[in-house]
Amino acid sequence: MNTITVKRNDKPIYNIEFSQSYDIIKEKLEDAGINGRKVCVVSDSNVSKIYYEEVKRCIESLGASLCISFVFEAGEDNKTTVTIFSIIERLIAGHFDRNDFLFALGGGVTGDMTGFAAAIYLRGIKFYQLPTSLLAMVDSSIGGKTGVDFNGYKNMVGSFHMPSGVFINTSSLNSLPEREYISGYAEIIKHAVIADKNYFQYLNNNNAGALSKDNAVVKDIIYKSCKIKQAVVENDPTEKGIRAFLNFGHTIGHAIEKYMDFSLLHGECVSLGIIAAAYISHSRNLISLEDYEAIRKLVKAYRLPLCFADIEQYTAKSADIGNNMDEILSIIKSDKKADGAVIKFVLIDSVGNAVIDTTVTDEEIIKAINELGGFHE
Repeated sequence: MNTITVKRNDKPIYNIEFSQSYDIIKEKLEDAGINGRKVCVVSDSNVSKIYYEEVKRCIESLGASLCISFVFEAGEDNKTTVTIFSIIERLIAGHFDRNDFLFALGGGVTGDMTGFAAAIYLRGIKFYQLPTSLLAMVDSSIGGKTGVDFNGYKNMVGSFHMPSGVFINTSSLNSLPEREYISGYAEIIKHAVIADKNYFQYLNNNNAGALSKDNAVVKDIIYKSCKIKQAVVENDPTEKGIRAFLNFGHTIGHAIEKYMDFSLLHGECVSLGIIAAAYISHSRNLISLEDYEAIRKLVKAYRLPLCFADIEQYTAKSADIGNNMDEILSIIKSDKKADGAVIKFVLIDSVGNAVIDTTVTDEEIIKAINELGGFHE
């Protein structure tokens, strides 16, 4: 359980390595061609202060001729083409060529931007993912989807560019703020709901260990989620089919995220989106009331928001969302997952099995968002 090998067309393309320190970089990248090459470590203003020097020492021990950093101000509002162009300018100034390397040290924002910069610089250079958030470890660091937000719309500009490796240092979770740590469990719950009923039960049985950061439990959860995402991306690397299942909870979740001006964490919005998508699934009699309640119970057990009342401490805009349904619907219809006028909605027909539906109506979406108003409680 220390390595997962991601394949394409049955051929290995990169490994996901698990460890409790960044020393694994020295062990696993000894023959990666870093000796004599330049490396740029991209990180945000929070993470770089904690881990950059440690990562730099590991890279320099591999014989890199130069190891520099690019640090951007932490926050989703900096996940833009402006930051991407700044990374490119840094690489040009450092005379980076096609055989040099990028490392993404941080959460999902850092990984997405570093991957996108690596994809477009000189038509593609190698990069490695060093995810430091739970959400990035189980989701965004795996699979090669990269991108940035544009005019407030989530991940509208991007590409597919596989990393050359992913190094998951679980000890980095100890420096993660509690709210961000909790947020990562939304993607984990999503994996269980769409793909594995037994995993769903495992999460139910181990929430105390997960929330207290019991290393054995947390590593097991991360490993199980990575295996689910591995299976999906191997079968559908460019999101033509079943990879869309990973968007469960994201259609309404992304709309809430934008409507709230990114004042909420991504996982918090996904959590609300999961409840909304499960509600639509139940209202269509795809899942039973018992299954719907079980999903709500699991979300609550992981201290994630079930309704807008749970997020009022972070944004006052949640109180007005019921009066702005047209804006929410407009955001949803501008989502990158739309196919013409058709919204591809991911629903479930049982816990552990997702389905794609293109017939979800505006009225159903409105009812689901009203459910998030909290009257259910």
